[in-house]
Amino acid sequence: MSISPILISIKTAVVSILITFVIGVLSAHAVVRTRNERLKMIIDGILTLPLVLPPTVAGFFLLCVFGANRPVGRFFIDFFNVKIVFSWSATVLAAVVVSFPLMYRSARGAFELVDENLIFAARTLGMSEARIFWRVIMPIAMPGVASGGVLAFARGLGEFGATAMIAGNIAGKTRTLPLAIYSAVAGGDMDTAYHYVAIIVVISFVVVAAMNYFAAKERRFKTVREKHGHGSED
Repeated sequence: MSISPILISIKTAVVSILITFVIGVLSAHAVVRTRNERLKMIIDGILTLPLVLPPTVAGFFLLCVFGANRPVGRFFIDFFNVKIVFSWSATVLAAVVVSFPLMYRSARGAFELVDENLIFAARTLGMSEARIFWRVIMPIAMPGVASGGVLAFARGLGEFGATAMIAGNIAGKTRTLPLAIYSAVAGGDMDTAYHYVAIIVVISFVVVAAMNYFAAKERRFKTVREKHGHGSED
């Protein structure tokens, strides 16, 4: 059994979650702050679209955009001498696209739970919007945001369809764990497939445990907030 798919998958998942976390959190915060409901619905629909598209369709769109003969793909080749498709960068790109909606939706839900009175109070104290975001909003929303990050990490780690479309199944280069399992089964090497599956199951179990932990923290926060709210009313 080669450890190459394991290393490629972990490296891809780690890099993709770093990108997804930042973009997802900023996008969710921007959407929550949008006051135009119609515009908010349109933006939300666009950002959530990869969640409902089949991964192969998402991969097809990525291939159409970043293909070597496409404008964006040609731009990277001409100016940066970087070919996106069928490279390790393509595995990261695929993981980011398919996992982004999970990060975005979780972060948006967490931000919407933040009591606006706390934000208004911070503004009256003269705090800047950036300071309010980092010192008030993020600490309160962190359990939900972290849960979304864990879920997005797991989705990126298990990505198959989009990766196969834009990155291919190149041993030692773009063959992630899901692709390695597929290749092993297709080649009749069931022992190797069992080993890879066992690794995925263990990682998935850890992810589920982490999600339950952050979900419990979020529920405790909601309970405290509701009690505080009722106490204020009394």
